Amino acid sequence: MALKSPISDLLMTDQIESDPGEDMLRVKLNSETAKMAWSELQRFFAAGKTLYVASDLDLIDVAFAFQQDNTGRVEDWLRQEKVSPVSDTQAQNWLDQNCSLWTVVVKPWVLVQDQS
Repeated sequence: MALKSPISDLLMTDQIESDPGEDMLRVKLNSETAKMAWSELQRFFAAGKTLYVASDLDLIDVAFAFQQDNTGRVEDWLRQEKVSPVSDTQAQNWLDQNCSLWTVVVKPWVLVQDQS
């Protein structure tokens, strides 16, 4: 009789609870992230389409919540100001500093995160 290890139990649990569709969407979102100069993102800012994601959040988790229309989770982040429209001050600072930001598009939004 083979002994079961705690690690094999964890692996089995992950396999049971994992949703292949969710995993594929996360992989797709991850592959669509890019580091871009803020100067290249200004037209989206001018259109009111950029949202700042706090650095303590995972950009892919936030994009996934937007993609899945997880209103409760997004509203919590908005209330905590962990996700917010990019302010004029932020935009000007990023432009002055020639910053590059991690970005991912979840239409109609461009989510940006400063990792410097």
